[in-house]
Amino acid sequence: MKSRICDMLGIDFPLVAFTHCRDVVVEVSKAGGMGVLGAAGHSAQTLEIELNWIDEHIDGMPYGVDLIAPTSIAISDDTSPEETLNMVPEEHRDFALNILAQHQIDTKDVYAKQQGGGGGFLTKGRATNIIDVAFSHPIKLIANALGVPPRYMIEMCQQHGVASAALVGAKEHAVKQVDAGVDLLVVAGTEAGGHCGEVSTMVLVPEVCGAVKDSDVPVLAAGGIVTGRQMAACMAMGADGVWTGSVWLTVAEANTSPIIKEKYIQADSRMTVRSKARTGKYSRQLRSPWTDAWESGEAPNPLPMPLQSLVSEAPLAKVTKLAEGGHEGAKQLATSFVGQGVGLMNSIQSSRAVVYEFMEDFLNAQERLQSTVED
Repeated sequence: MKSRICDMLGIDFPLVAFTHCRDVVVEVSKAGGMGVLGAAGHSAQTLEIELNWIDEHIDGMPYGVDLIAPTSIAISDDTSPEETLNMVPEEHRDFALNILAQHQIDTKDVYAKQQGGGGGFLTKGRATNIIDVAFSHPIKLIANALGVPPRYMIEMCQQHGVASAALVGAKEHAVKQVDAGVDLLVVAGTEAGGHCGEVSTMVLVPEVCGAVKDSDVPVLAAGGIVTGRQMAACMAMGADGVWTGSVWLTVAEANTSPIIKEKYIQADSRMTVRSKARTGKYSRQLRSPWTDAWESGEAPNPLPMPLQSLVSEAPLAKVTKLAEGGHEGAKQLATSFVGQGVGLMNSIQSSRAVVYEFMEDFLNAQERLQSTVED
């Protein structure tokens, strides 16, 4: 295809797949798109293991890495794990445990083994370590999912000929990213799973494309995109390709919990909620009694990132484990990040099949558009 994204990243089809599963990264890249591994939650050591595996299996095809180094975060490199844990009020932990108890889940020791830290969100020093690991591998793209990328990351991209990317959810953020020197904008509408803004993809993509039209920075559209026809629509609005995430949660290779995967397959597009209660910043996730409780008037106000994750992740990990074992209350509570496109994710396919379906659906949509202007 003729796309600036294809030229920039060395791929055949401008479809980028964000995933936490290394197998999906490999399969998407081999099929002609680009897999991007989410580094959130990884230490430098575990990321090294994952990237070594990818290098050994991807046959030299291009891939990328995505990290979360927020512009603002409630801890610093000097904050010890113990100090971080002590910043979480007991009121929040008690509220989370009460939700579990109401669903007949034993709350003993839920937080007993919890480690303090960034919860997958990187402080300046931790981000530098992760970036160094990433650049020790033949990546073609590195993205920051929240805020302007660390200056060190942009400089390393320039030195190594790697594309730098940043996710944005508002026009003014896009302009700021271009001014900071990023090579690629991922413009994510509110339909997106995980962290997202307020503006819909249909509005945000042309708005950002217009705001940065005088720059050479290409745009990847994101947010609720799970089909090739949506990809065609975004490219008709000015995008150079798409960044996708949710659709890869239900592929055969995904390491998504089987319980969560089945809930995705059964969900419709109204079964998501945008809330601060998971991470401290607005993120979209599958609705369940857990999310309903945190949106009720009885819930304490969410803590700033990363403290809210120290409230939510341990209970939800236990919920998922119990749900996989058949616990009915846990099955009801189980939730995870996903976008509104979940309503179009109705079957389990291989990653390659999804890529090929994107290609076919895109071409069909293009032909339909072309037929409207032909004599």
